[in-house]
Amino acid sequence: MNKLRFLLVLVPILFLHSCGENNSGENAQNSGPKEFQVIEIPTKDITALTTYPASIEGIINSEVRGKISGYITDVLVDEGQKVRKGETLFKLETQSLSQDAAAAKANVNAAQVEVDKLMPLVEKDIISNVQLETARAKLQQAQSSYNSINANINYGSIKSPVDGYVGSIRFRMGALISPTNQLPLTTVADISEVFAYFSMNEKDYLDFIQDTQGETIADKIKNLPKVKLILANGRVYNQEGTIETINSQVDEATGAITFRAKFDNPSRLLTNGNSAKIQIPKTYSDIIVVPKESTYERQGNTYVYIVGKDSMAVSTSIDILTAVDNLLLVTGGLNKGDEIVGIGVDKIKGETKIFPKSVPFDSIAKPIKKVFR
Repeated sequence: MNKLRFLLVLVPILFLHSCGENNSGENAQNSGPKEFQVIEIPTKDITALTTYPASIEGIINSEVRGKISGYITDVLVDEGQKVRKGETLFKLETQSLSQDAAAAKANVNAAQVEVDKLMPLVEKDIISNVQLETARAKLQQAQSSYNSINANINYGSIKSPVDGYVGSIRFRMGALISPTNQLPLTTVADISEVFAYFSMNEKDYLDFIQDTQGETIADKIKNLPKVKLILANGRVYNQEGTIETINSQVDEATGAITFRAKFDNPSRLLTNGNSAKIQIPKTYSDIIVVPKESTYERQGNTYVYIVGKDSMAVSTSIDILTAVDNLLLVTGGLNKGDEIVGIGVDKIKGETKIFPKSVPFDSIAKPIKKVFR
């Protein structure tokens, strides 16, 4: 019985002793420096892309309007059709004008007869020259009236003002139109080249212009980089564009400055009214870069852990110029060649001694793969 009691007391003691040894071993192991992947900070040439909403217009976008009132009797073109300058697009009913023209022509003939009759009488001094000049004035007046009616008849054939492509046709056969219509009959646009209009706020404009080489705005425009167009479906247009003009006047309503870029459009993919985004590149040469994954934020500031020679990781604030993909462009707080903790900065608290494991910069800074669209 005593032996049984002794064993019951001894077993818990041995168990507690064993657990104590294990915990001591684990604590000893956990108290040592933890391993962290460390990268050396390089400098790189980085191109950042900034986008702005843009609207597309053909280089020529001419409205077609009637110069006289009348009913449309013929629509001779269809939407999207290519037309030449001077080609007839619409015809208006001009029967009443033709009748007026016939009457005006008769008046011209009568006035001409009167002039012809008076001329020999003046030559023979039978009548005064005043009567002949009065008759000539009446002839000129009749001729002017006839020419005016003829011009209106010609206006009944509405022609294309430019070479281009026909837009939406808003009035069809039988419609009554007049010069006071708010909407044009259609538009004819030359879209062999297109303009992309976009705007920057005042701050972006000043940064953009001041960072571009050149003494004058004209010089700076010549030195601007080629731009790209992101279409509404997210694809990049296959032609690069050139910024041609900058309206340096600030729009009082929006506080924006308008730019115009021109793109070739040989396939006619772009047309009036398209929406898109202008993509403007800006290259930063020999600039310090840090992977976003190697940083953390606190109270609006960005930090990294710099690793010293004694393997001590120390939190350091850095100055960020901009972000490009998964890289941060740094202007202060780091130097080329510094070593920082690459992964796991969220697991470090304060100054911590670590076991550094050097890995290539690009193994951490590689682009993040997109799984979903």
